[in-house]
Amino acid sequence: MKILVVDDERDVKILFEQRFRKEIRNGDLTFVFAFSGEEAIQTLNALDQEAVLILSDINMPGMSGLDLLEYIKKTFFKPPPVVMMITAYGDEENRQTAERLGADAFLTKPLDFKLLKNELLNI
Repeated sequence: MKILVVDDERDVKILFEQRFRKEIRNGDLTFVFAFSGEEAIQTLNALDQEAVLILSDINMPGMSGLDLLEYIKKTFFKPPPVVMMITAYGDEENRQTAERLGADAFLTKPLDFKLLKNELLNI
């Protein structure tokens, strides 16, 4: 499964590569990283919708994760990617907005990688 991780914090790449080392090595999961909403759109277009799952931070400079979510849900139909929103702020307003825009899940930082790993491997 190909997963696009969108976060303006570049160290997230190292974190995911460490936490999912075994799954990456076994070929169970492939991660692609974008460090802004705009870069995520370019990456999705280049992947020709190969990304099955998108994990996106909400609070990013420029295009927010919620703006990205809205764009993805309006633009990519077949197959529609699963989009999980990640935020350090678990406030109800962001959660409701994410749900209204079509988010498939809402996760808060710090991520529980054990729980995330189980969810990813069960999709």
